[in-house]
Amino acid sequence: MAYRRTERETARLAARYEAIVEAARALASESGLGAVQVVPVAERAGIAAGTVYRYFPSKDDLVAAVVNATAEREVAAIRAAAAAAPGALSGLAAAIVAFAAGTMRMRRLAFAMLAEAPPPYPPPLAAEGREGAGRLSFRRNIAGEFESLIRAAIAAGQLPDQPQAAMAAAVIGATVESLVGPFAPTLAGPEAERAAVQDITLFALRALGVVDARARGLVVSVISNQ
Repeated sequence: MAYRRTERETARLAARYEAIVEAARALASESGLGAVQVVPVAERAGIAAGTVYRYFPSKDDLVAAVVNATAEREVAAIRAAAAAAPGALSGLAAAIVAFAAGTMRMRRLAFAMLAEAPPPYPPPLAAEGREGAGRLSFRRNIAGEFESLIRAAIAAGQLPDQPQAAMAAAVIGATVESLVGPFAPTLAGPEAERAAVQDITLFALRALGVVDARARGLVVSVISNQ
C-alpha cells in the first residue's frame, strides 16, 4: 500500500519550504544573492543544513527559488496597486510607486535581479541556468506590466503617443539606477526613502509626458492612499 501524506504533514512541509525561502530572501536582501548559501540559510531558519538539502538539492536550486518567489511577489504588488487605482494614469502612477517602494525595501536583492549581471558581462541571461532564467523572466514581466499600463494611459488619452516598450524599460532603468544603482545616493531613514520614491515617480510621470502639476497631484494621491 502506497504511503500517502496527511494534510497536516503536507502543510508542515509547505511551511518549512516557505520558511527556508524566506530565510534565504532575508539574507539576499541584506547582502545580495551571493549570500544565499545553505549553511547560513539553515542557521537563519533555525534548522539543520541537511534539512535544507532535502528541499533544495543544491545552492542553485535555493537561489532559483528565491528569485522566483521574489519575482512573483513584486509583480503581484505592482498589479494590485494598479488595479486599486481609479483610472489608467493613476494606475500607472500607483504601479511606479509600488515598484519603487519594493526596490527600496530590498535594495541588494533588487539590484541583483534587475541590474546586476554576473561576469563575464554582458552574458546571455538565458544561459545562466535557473537563476538567470528567473531573473530574465522577472525583468520581462515587470517591463510587460509597465508597457501595458502605459498603453492603457495612451488609449485613454492621458499620455501622448510614444513607444510603450522603450518607455517601460526607461521607467525601470531610472527607478533602479536612482534608488539602488552604484551612483544612487545614500538615504538615511524612512522619510528620506519615502521622499526618494515620490521623486522618482514624479520624474517618471514627467518623462512620460504628464504635466508637472498633474504629476504632483497623482503622486500625492497615491502616497496618501497607501
